[in-house]
Amino acid sequence: MTSVRTDAELADRVLGGWLGRIAGNMLGKPVEQGEVWTRDRIDRYLRRTAALPLTDYLPEPPADDDGPALRPEWRDCVRGRVHGSCRDDDIDYTILGLHLLETHGFAFSTEQVGDLWLLRLPYLQTFTAERAAYRNLANGLKPPLTATYDNPYQEWIGALIRADIHGWTSPGAPRRAAGLARRDAVLSHTGNGVYGAQWAAALIAAAFTAPTVRAAVDTALAVIPPGSRLARTVRRVVSLHEAHMSWEDALATLTDETAGLHWIHVVPNAAVLTAGLLYGDGDFTRTLALTVRGGLDTDSNGATAGSVAGVLTGADALPAQWKDPLEDTVRSAVFGFDGVRISELADRTLRLVTLPG
Repeated sequence: MTSVRTDAELADRVLGGWLGRIAGNMLGKPVEQGEVWTRDRIDRYLRRTAALPLTDYLPEPPADDDGPALRPEWRDCVRGRVHGSCRDDDIDYTILGLHLLETHGFAFSTEQVGDLWLLRLPYLQTFTAERAAYRNLANGLKPPLTATYDNPYQEWIGALIRADIHGWTSPGAPRRAAGLARRDAVLSHTGNGVYGAQWAAALIAAAFTAPTVRAAVDTALAVIPPGSRLARTVRRVVSLHEAHMSWEDALATLTDETAGLHWIHVVPNAAVLTAGLLYGDGDFTRTLALTVRGGLDTDSNGATAGSVAGVLTGADALPAQWKDPLEDTVRSAVFGFDGVRISELADRTLRLVTLPG
């Protein structure tokens, strides 16, 4: 592992993570409906709109398009129409995580995570496991019962999408990042749902110091149980990549091997995300494009892939077509944060950073 050499480099990497997360989320948002927008349908859409290879935000649908409808938010998320970020839960939770650390520090409790949800996050802007946990909190239940009572989504992707802030604030310290993410995740998730959060936080923390994407993936694997289905699936992606299987064939294989799991379950999405990272090989645009073309929970996977790739690349080197349309502005449902500057969020994150040693 290498080290982050200067304060300026660290600041550039943290801002790169924020910009990458938001850009990846925006790229995937119009096709976020995994049972409708399969890999094949996404690529057919890109061919119809002359957007393969994908190097920018999705193009808007042609007037005579007879394919599946994009999500209603597409008008603010496609190329030429992006003016600041769309509001999305993938970014709301990142902002809320920052607010958590600013309010309670790194010794925060799971109960304090829940208290901030009730105080700052509208109930109708939560989904699946988070909505179940929110309802349980409102009814007076305490963790870990908030994650298990009447919650069929315990191993879905929700906790993973909340993990980035713990990676950004623990650069080069993946185990510390994973521990923080776990404390957050158990409010709403169990099993592989929690492991997904630990893995993502460790992956992002490792991206600050790992010499390659593959090294970051290997480091992140070390923080979750090796016999878990999540760990076995990530290792399977690594093995297919090592065998020089094409990205298309690797995803087809992984789809067969994770058949039966919901498109928001953490395991198949971790497979798509890992493949996007490995086959993207550190190239920001290729990483985002492959991850979103992989389907399933496209905006969540695009966001995490963008976060990792943004940390690896740094904000200064991010291609202009991804960062300039964001206009340094975030829309958010988190009370008190709508319209905040991305650069301000990055600066506030940087003030919290704890380096290993």
